Amino acid sequence: MAAKIKTGDKIVVITGRDAGKTGEVMQVRPHEGRALVRGINLVKRHTKQTSQNEGGIISKEAAIQLSNIAFADPKDGKPTRVGFKVLDDGRKVRFAKRSGDLIDA
Repeated sequence: MAAKIKTGDKIVVITGRDAGKTGEVMQVRPHEGRALVRGINLVKRHTKQTSQNEGGIISKEAAIQLSNIAFADPKDGKPTRVGFKVLDDGRKVRFAKRSGDLIDA
């Protein structure tokens, strides 16, 4: 199965604490059904001091369920579903079902 959301995609959070926020996917974990999104689902971590970094309370992104995010339509930025189509030259590309715009052009 082809991935509907990939690293670098712009997404919209549709449910949860960060609903309505947009961000860029940094990492996708398909076997876990989760993704890391820049600036979304921030959690506080209490870390010990090491030689590389100082200790304290650090804010970092936690993985969010793929079912709670939707691809942001390239035209208006609203949530959309993703479809696949094969072009005349044989390439399989993703497209936004809301506007019909190609994503992998």
